Amino acid sequence: MADLRSDDSGFVVVPRRPGERLRRAALWLGWPLSLLLLAAWMQHRAGPGVVALRADHAELQARHAALVAELEAQKQQVATLARSDQISRAANLELQQTLAERDAEIAALRADVQFFERLVGATGQRRGLGVHEAQFRPEAGGSWRYTLTLTQNLNRGAITRGRMRFAVEGVTGGVLTTLDWGRLRQAADDPGQEYSFRYFQTLEGSIVLPEGFTPQRVRVTLDGGGNALESTLPWATAPD
Repeated sequence: MADLRSDDSGFVVVPRRPGERLRRAALWLGWPLSLLLLAAWMQHRAGPGVVALRADHAELQARHAALVAELEAQKQQVATLARSDQISRAANLELQQTLAERDAEIAALRADVQFFERLVGATGQRRGLGVHEAQFRPEAGGSWRYTLTLTQNLNRGAITRGRMRFAVEGVTGGVLTTLDWGRLRQAADDPGQEYSFRYFQTLEGSIVLPEGFTPQRVRVTLDGGGNALESTLPWATAPD
């Protein structure tokens, strides 16, 4: 056992033991080495689990990408179906409107055929040029739309040509008034509306009646090459 010495200053002098420095160096080197060994051991123990986790992570990423792609495809499909349905609805509506228009045309043609059959049929009474009917319908702006139907079945196969004019008789402020064709058309030099048909023809146009005028009769003049024919009909408003 080493002796303890003291000097005059009061400090105790302890002699350095052999191998003390070596133990300290081993301690300083052993601590980091032990940590490295511990980390290597833990990594070795956890290695298979880490590999499995990485594989699961990669699989989840792949599934996520697949689901995102599938969702985008479904969104596109829904948008396409919605657009297709919209186009189908529009086409169906247009088709219904077209069918309605065709039904109206067929009804009008059927009425024309029946009228024609009565006009030129074997039992139909033969008549020369005349006005079958005259109807008027109010328009926006105060004008009136007229529809006149001219007929003839006396000269079968012949073409009847000429010009049509009419005057409207009525009352203005209690006074009988006649509005001639030029005033109705607001054109004094209007020669009349041409017609050319074999059995019947419908003439249409617009006239203007002055404010406060009450129409009562329509006097139609058909001028076919110098032979003028005049017919008087009551003022009739076309049904809605």
